[in-house]
Amino acid sequence: MRLSLIAVLVCVVSVTALPGSSQAAAATPRIDLNVLVVTDGTPWVQAISQQLASEGVPTTVVDLSSPSRPVITGAFLSDTLAGGTPRAKFQGVVLPSDAPPGLSAAEQAAIVAFEQSFDVRQVDAYVYPGASVGLNPPFYAGSFDGSTTTATASARSDAFRYLNGPVTFEGSPGGNGSYGYLATPLPDNPTTGTHFEPYLTGSAPGATGTGTLAGVYTGGGRQQLVLTFAYNYYQQQYRSLAHGIVDWVTKGVHLGYWRNYFTTHIDDIFSSDSRWSDVGKCTPGEGDCAAAVPATTPIRMVPADVTNAASWQVQHNYTLDLLYNGDGSVQAGGSADPLTGSLLANKALFRWLNHTYSHPFLGCVQDFTVIPWRCRTDASGNTVWTDRATVDNEIAANIQFARSNGLPIRANELVSGEHSGTRILPQQTADNPNFVNAVTQNGIGWLGLDASREPAQRQIGSALGVPRHPINVFFNVATAREEVSEYNWIYTSKADGGSGICEANPTTTTCIAPLDPATGWSQYILPLQVQITLGYVLSNDPRPFYMHQSNLTEDRLALQAIGGILAAYRRTFATNTPVVSQTMTDAGTALRRQAVWAQTLSARTVSGYVQGNTMTLTGPAGTNVPVTAPAGTTDGWARTFGSAYAGEQSGYVTLGSSATTLKLPARRASEPLLSLRITIPLTVRSAGSPVTATVNGAAVTITSPAGRATLPRLAATGPSPVQPPPRALRQPQHRTTAGG
Repeated sequence: MRLSLIAVLVCVVSVTALPGSSQAAAATPRIDLNVLVVTDGTPWVQAISQQLASEGVPTTVVDLSSPSRPVITGAFLSDTLAGGTPRAKFQGVVLPSDAPPGLSAAEQAAIVAFEQSFDVRQVDAYVYPGASVGLNPPFYAGSFDGSTTTATASARSDAFRYLNGPVTFEGSPGGNGSYGYLATPLPDNPTTGTHFEPYLTGSAPGATGTGTLAGVYTGGGRQQLVLTFAYNYYQQQYRSLAHGIVDWVTKGVHLGYWRNYFTTHIDDIFSSDSRWSDVGKCTPGEGDCAAAVPATTPIRMVPADVTNAASWQVQHNYTLDLLYNGDGSVQAGGSADPLTGSLLANKALFRWLNHTYSHPFLGCVQDFTVIPWRCRTDASGNTVWTDRATVDNEIAANIQFARSNGLPIRANELVSGEHSGTRILPQQTADNPNFVNAVTQNGIGWLGLDASREPAQRQIGSALGVPRHPINVFFNVATAREEVSEYNWIYTSKADGGSGICEANPTTTTCIAPLDPATGWSQYILPLQVQITLGYVLSNDPRPFYMHQSNLTEDRLALQAIGGILAAYRRTFATNTPVVSQTMTDAGTALRRQAVWAQTLSARTVSGYVQGNTMTLTGPAGTNVPVTAPAGTTDGWARTFGSAYAGEQSGYVTLGSSATTLKLPARRASEPLLSLRITIPLTVRSAGSPVTATVNGAAVTITSPAGRATLPRLAATGPSPVQPPPRALRQPQHRTTAGG
């Protein structure tokens, strides 16, 4: 519902002490590094809350639906410390709209006065355009699916400096994945100082007029970032803007760390992979085919694939990680094997990682007398495990192969074949104890896991797990037609000639209409994998991705996929924000740091604040604290802080026994003009957006003066609805064949 008009009381900030005096220092406000999020449960404010959590930004969340929620008053928002220092308890405010119905008039007035007094910014997560936010009524309301909008020069000189300009809305034109309004700014009012600066602009479908979808409204002594379109956390358009929203509301100074990670592992180097049978709808040699199904030709790279991959890396400024099986080279003739010769000649151009010597299954001993396989048991019903000596040899022999051939590996990294040795449900419910002991004995510190089965990092012996995301290009295909054939088998119903897996698992797999063998890859699977993978890349997720050597040969599907992902990314993101491709050690370290910081935030043992141009951090000695700050920030020794990314600086600070400080640039846009006397006259403002949103399961119905729209999946708790959820993307289990 709409609220009545709200009278906003006069707010006066007066600072009269001279700069440099103790009295002036005491009067300089302290701004605590914490963001206030007021939520009504709608997808847009939840998306911002989730982004703040993803980056590790401290927040205080007030749930408007909770009967026990605190009342937002002046005392809730700020206080005065001993010595007379005024303290803002929050550095930014996020609201569902400019005046959410769940807040009382008094609460809204308190927020306005707080923001005026401390120069604190506010994000209005989704509003209907109107005078209360500096906009004319909308001239368009509807879908933006498939459209390309523009981050303006103003946005790109501010918090969105990491963008190139184009921001694409996912989906196809006319789809129901998005809904929003285009409007034009009201004229500036020199008397009151009101101004609206467009940050994201676009055109109505089929029209030429340009309007605003997001921008900054300055008026009444405060600033609001206004967004006039609905979104959820997983949509590509929001993912492109998400960090900028965080950066804007915090003025580029906050706890937390953000990167766009994209590392690709290529498994089974030197070995061969079994090939999919279009006739049998199975993979001969993998234990899932009937005896009558004819054998297929195994897939193995050739020297031309190596030189092509090396050239491709240079063209795309990207490095692949090659996960090798030394026995594949030995069985193919060693130095006489052309593929081995080509790989070793180009070894310095790639990163290398131990994938075990011969790629055996290192978990339970598998029983293939049934389909699917099961774990073999002894006479007492106990699981029969692969023995310790076998596991030790697989790890050590592959390390020795690398040393003998000059492969630049890190000996404490391991990805076992099929991620075996660790639990694989449903057949193997526990780790092979012999595998765990061997991991420790061989000094493994980082162990690859399958993120579609185990997304969380965990301890396995001496190692920490590094979950890897599968890209849905199957290990047993080398051509586009093979990929489409297997994809159709998995993702179509029995009535359409498929396996019916999608019907049997509706919560994890989406049935589709059969794809055309000639166009299914280029027109459906490839763009879908680009979109799915980008969703992870843009989620501050350090987990690597993986495909197989079979995808580097024949049609070279892996390079098509990676190239498509990089092209889509680089269209949107500026050169100051490259994808971060890193070693498995670095990926594991990043995951561990994220987890430890999340625990620290939960315990609230670290605090930070800004006073003037100094950031101060306190907490237990030895705590690693992620920090993001403007370019030009220095540490206590006047050294440049952190590393440059997205036009700012970020890194981890290790706390000492006393407070740790960073010096922020002397001239920064976020610095309040505290030497001035600011007097905000009594104003009356309207209640804000006349929009209601009803959530029913995954569907959201939006009602406004422009009409009603229902978006079937906007409130989904997983990635965008046009693809199966990630857990449906598990690579089939496989075995390699040595040599070629």
